[in-house]
Amino acid sequence: MKNLKLLLMLSMVLILSFALAACTDDSEVEPEGDSAESGEGSGEEAAGGGEGGEGGDLVISETSDIVSLDPHGNNDVPSSNVRSNIYDTLTVLDENMEVQPGLATEWEEVDDTTWRFTLKEGVTFHDGSDFTASDVVANFNRIQDPAMASPRMFLYEMITNVEAVDDYTVEITTEYPFGPLLAHLAHDAGGMLSEEVIDADYEQALAEEDMTVEEYYELRSEGGEEHEEVANAISDNMGQHVSENPSGTGPFKLQSRSAGENVVLERNDEYHEDPVALNTVTFKVIPETAARIAEIETGASHIAGQVGSSNMERVESNPDTTLDNTESLSLSYIGFNVEKEPLDDEKVRQAISHAIDRQAIIDGVYEGVGTPAKGPLAPDVFGYDEDVEGIEYDLDRAKELMAEAGYEDGFSIDLWTNDEQQRIDTAVYLQEALKEINIDVNVEQLEWGAYLERTAQGDHDMFILGWSTVTGDADYGMYPLFHSEMVGDPGNRSFLKNEELDALLEEGRMSTDPDERLEIYREAQEMLVDIAPMAYIHHQNYLTGVHNSVQNFEVDALGIYQLDEVTMSE
Repeated sequence: MKNLKLLLMLSMVLILSFALAACTDDSEVEPEGDSAESGEGSGEEAAGGGEGGEGGDLVISETSDIVSLDPHGNNDVPSSNVRSNIYDTLTVLDENMEVQPGLATEWEEVDDTTWRFTLKEGVTFHDGSDFTASDVVANFNRIQDPAMASPRMFLYEMITNVEAVDDYTVEITTEYPFGPLLAHLAHDAGGMLSEEVIDADYEQALAEEDMTVEEYYELRSEGGEEHEEVANAISDNMGQHVSENPSGTGPFKLQSRSAGENVVLERNDEYHEDPVALNTVTFKVIPETAARIAEIETGASHIAGQVGSSNMERVESNPDTTLDNTESLSLSYIGFNVEKEPLDDEKVRQAISHAIDRQAIIDGVYEGVGTPAKGPLAPDVFGYDEDVEGIEYDLDRAKELMAEAGYEDGFSIDLWTNDEQQRIDTAVYLQEALKEINIDVNVEQLEWGAYLERTAQGDHDMFILGWSTVTGDADYGMYPLFHSEMVGDPGNRSFLKNEELDALLEEGRMSTDPDERLEIYREAQEMLVDIAPMAYIHHQNYLTGVHNSVQNFEVDALGIYQLDEVTMSE
């Protein structure tokens, strides 16, 4: 597609955005709000920061509200960015995606399926309780409990037993050898909750079941139909107490939350490492990109998330702001619901993918920032194969495939996006581009929480979304997106079910031989070219606006803000 045509299409974005239908959910993102009731950490009063580069109230403006403060809950980046400051994990990944000690100071592989971890002593939860091996056991029991119905359970489904050897030693046994285990333990889902809060969460969920927490735990250990029935009965109430009373061991603890407006964290002075300099951090919900940028220009906020490539020059040219430009391990993609006609035909899916000029999207929507994607894995992810040929832009081949599938005259289809501007721009591009193969695209914009819920339910035809391979390993970059047991909330919103692909993905996570795993994932990536469950668009860069009063702020390759070393000056 010619650049001029693309520019003309993008000029329609403002007009179209007013016409898009929007769904709302009162528990999620709402219009921009004021500061927290305490008055700390937000608004103009927060702009100055502390004296001498110490202290200060950092304000971060974000596109979307968090979904949950429960680490075993939703798998979205806005929530993870807040939770990463509240909870610590047993292991962590450094800037090179190498595993380093966290709450576990050391570990050893006892045999192919058994790992022994030594825990850090003298660590205290925000609720005042001590961190011990018993907390680790309670966390893994909870995330694997059907009552929790955690969309993140796949990260630890291979774990068959977690045993407290003593107060500061834990043994984890897996069903099979699992190479990426240490990286999975570093995931946000491995954030350690206080056992006391976990017990209180179960107590609240069990309130109507005439059953104590101890009785439920005993029932869970026995398994069987009775536990399944009770688990199903309390599932809707699980996580409510945790979200309201998050108690981790991290450098910040919850001060307040106003749904749809902000989350305010305050420094944990009892942190087991050196306490952070910041007094508070406020994550403020400001959906409009221009408004987020204006916030850092005036000093009302100090960090503006997702400023967008079209605003790079504005941020960089302002003497009071700078741009953080970080390459990512993420993927942006157009997902297909393969269970719905006509998307149940792989030729149709291939045709749509061939009709998409990825470089035109990168140039026109992302101002040339990012790398075209030919598969689900970014180049720096273990398992990426540069020799696998993706589906290239080829309009003639797209038309041939549509004819072969019996859709030469085309059809109408719905395309969903959330309120992130560049996804809206991409939707407008697709609306025009797919006309070339006689597909009439109706674009519908949904609020973030509703968007995740409804795509998890399979209500959609096509949708625009992203995925970040937060472990740096192909298992995380492929298993949740494509395995048949991961349909819905865990990640497989394409509702793909392919036994041959399932077998490869299972084999890849069971092997501990790096060369063998590389070959397995090469074969899986080649298979996905034909299956075409999604159109891979690009591997984006994280573009974040930063006020000059902020020092030592970084964004990692996973899109998570690094606040431990942040200081502020006048």
